[in-house]
Amino acid sequence: MKKRLWRIIIGALLFVPALIIKPSDEWIKPALFAVAYLAVGGDVALRAVKNIVHGRVFDENFLMGLATIGAFCIGKYAEGVEVMLFYQIGELFQSYAVEKSRKSIASLMDIRPDYANVKCGEELIKTDPYDVKVGDIIVIKAGERIPLDSRVLDGNSMIDTSALTGESLPREVSEG
Repeated sequence: MKKRLWRIIIGALLFVPALIIKPSDEWIKPALFAVAYLAVGGDVALRAVKNIVHGRVFDENFLMGLATIGAFCIGKYAEGVEVMLFYQIGELFQSYAVEKSRKSIASLMDIRPDYANVKCGEELIKTDPYDVKVGDIIVIKAGERIPLDSRVLDGNSMIDTSALTGESLPREVSEG
């Protein structure tokens, strides 16, 4: 993500002078736009070529490359660079959103308890929740998360069911 951000910044910094400069030679302005394009969209064009070689022609890289290079071919240099710049900014935001989602999902996976207190006679044995059998009695102590879907046999309380339901609000439970 940092590499993409730096390419966007460098491409934008090269793009602005290309817009402003009034060159004396005709070829300087297209050359400046081409350098800005390569900075911001060179990786997209390279991926498009690699995908074509592997038989995957019509993907987003190919279409973006085709559109922006097409803009260059008809003399719309600024528009070609702008489209690639906005595409890369969109990809950056998408990467950021996906990474945030992954972190959120990973943190949700961490809410599951690592053990269940299984009652064997008068003693409690810490057991992996996957090893608890149907019919085993588990004891949930104050402040512990509920390791498995279960039925309350004795007592009533407010419990944290976030590992089962995903809701962070405590729920009141009683026998049954």
